[in-house]
Amino acid sequence: MTDDARQDMLSPELFAKIKSIQILTKKLVTASFAGEYESAFKGTGMEFDEVREYQPGDDVRKIDWNVTARMSAPFVKVHKEERELTVILMVDLSESGHFGSVDTYKRERAAEAAAILAYTAIKSNDRVGLLLFTDKVERYIPPKKGAGHVWRLISEVLRFEATGTGTSVKGALSALGKIAKRRAVVFLISDFIDDGFEHDLRISARRHDLIALPVRDPREFILPDVGLVALRDAESGREVTIDTHMASVRTAYTKQARARVDKLSEMFRRAGVFEVPLSSETSSVEPIVGFLRERGGRA
Repeated sequence: MTDDARQDMLSPELFAKIKSIQILTKKLVTASFAGEYESAFKGTGMEFDEVREYQPGDDVRKIDWNVTARMSAPFVKVHKEERELTVILMVDLSESGHFGSVDTYKRERAAEAAAILAYTAIKSNDRVGLLLFTDKVERYIPPKKGAGHVWRLISEVLRFEATGTGTSVKGALSALGKIAKRRAVVFLISDFIDDGFEHDLRISARRHDLIALPVRDPREFILPDVGLVALRDAESGREVTIDTHMASVRTAYTKQARARVDKLSEMFRRAGVFEVPLSSETSSVEPIVGFLRERGGRA
């Protein structure tokens, strides 16, 4: 599908957002960046590629004795990595994703991160699928290859109108277990305003290579001193009025928010899940690049 055809199907504002994310990711995902990704995520095994004449330094255990006998010279077997992986992007579309105290909503930052990961995987010849969720599974798009497929994934994250409002990480991970029968690389992108999912997180981390990308906004940690403020939970609809003139209230708010983040990080650590924190305030490029380099270095 051409860009003109896509634009006819989308609002000008949404098309511009998707196009800007596409341009950013295409510039970013160079051969070097794809190399970082491939170092971080190895293939599922090795497969035979060819035989070639023995060279000094080759592992003698790889000598193909049948070919060596026929050719009257030592030949070795060469294997290559079985590269193709399945990547699943799990993206939280709950109402809290529409929050942002800066120019970008958390949902837009999630779409950017998903696009970067999808384009990188596609460039490495991996298949990419998408699972959108709120307090239920909203949509599942099976893994495929191709740049056109990535465009569809980005547009789905940004334009899909979810019917649920809350967040059920537990439900999403349970659905993943039914959808992905074989081991996959799974990126779970959410603000994780939820609880009661640690058991499912552990199970999923044992079955898959699971990476969590919590998306946060700076205002979630700092209350401005503006007097009486009515705070509304976007997911539950519950409202509470607080006096932000009181320093103790602002301090308690920040302390509680930090404690929630620390608790989540500890949960990821116990489950063996790698965490890549994202912020609506800054691009997701740097955190993802840092993660790939650290992960590749460990490998």
